Amino acid sequence: MNISFIGIDNGVTGSIGILTPDARHFFRTPIKKEQSYTKKKQNISRIDVIELERVLTSVLTGEFAVAMIERPLVNPGMFKSTLSAMRALEATLCVLERMGIGLEYVDSKEWQKALLPQGIKGTPDLKAASTDIGKRMYPAHSDTIDKQKDADGLLIAHYLMTKYNQA
Repeated sequence: MNISFIGIDNGVTGSIGILTPDARHFFRTPIKKEQSYTKKKQNISRIDVIELERVLTSVLTGEFAVAMIERPLVNPGMFKSTLSAMRALEATLCVLERMGIGLEYVDSKEWQKALLPQGIKGTPDLKAASTDIGKRMYPAHSDTIDKQKDADGLLIAHYLMTKYNQA
């Protein structure tokens, strides 16, 4: 059976990696900006669900696809970030459901422990390690990884593929 593995670094600044039987894909999560729903004059970023579905449909070549999505940030002390993460999660889930793609969740520490060097702590160092490891494992995507400033979506897809193949 041909299987495509989708790794999703949740959020409007996240990324998506897709490992198909024939190719490797890595892209920033498609977003759109629009006026906020609050009375305050401000913009919010939202997942562009139409573009997300279009991109997924265009690259999925396997008979079967499965996704792994990083659990979103949920922290009452960071209300705006939590709200954004939950909106992004719901939009992404709607696209995956519509496409019939099964999914599982992963904590960042789980996939990072498997793929990144031990003892790395703090967001800047984790991002640097993700960038370095991602560029080493998937050099064809170095430019996109540099623009994204990490390879999290691609590494999550790699972790899912490894986990699936060990089962």
